Amino acid sequence: IHRRDSFRSEKILIDRLMEKVKSGNIVLHTDHTLDEVLGDEMGVTGVRIRSTKAENETRELELAGVFIAIGHSPNTGIFGGQLELENGYIKVQSGIHGNATQTTIPGVFAAGDVMDHVYRQA
Repeated sequence: IHRRDSFRSEKILIDRLMEKVKSGNIVLHTDHTLDEVLGDEMGVTGVRIRSTKAENETRELELAGVFIAIGHSPNTGIFGGQLELENGYIKVQSGIHGNATQTTIPGVFAAGDVMDHVYRQA
């Protein structure tokens, strides 16, 4: 899910992403933002995404997990009151029981700069 129709990352990273898209390993949704993570008592069941082009247009995607990378600064305000934060970063288990990037909510994982101040590139 990417909010624009193009990427500003390094070309080599964009090329790698597009290879994964072409092979069917990644489904890319451009011009959308994450609106809501959906779930039940068993964990994540999907997400609702919102179009950045069409006003009030949303759609739901069925999936079993969510990984979020939001750029170079931890833009974690959206998670306030939902996920446990530590100094502005999403708190993760850091390897406890083999779920290094799982948050305090089962089935919800964090990746990149939102959980690691050393992390620099998605």
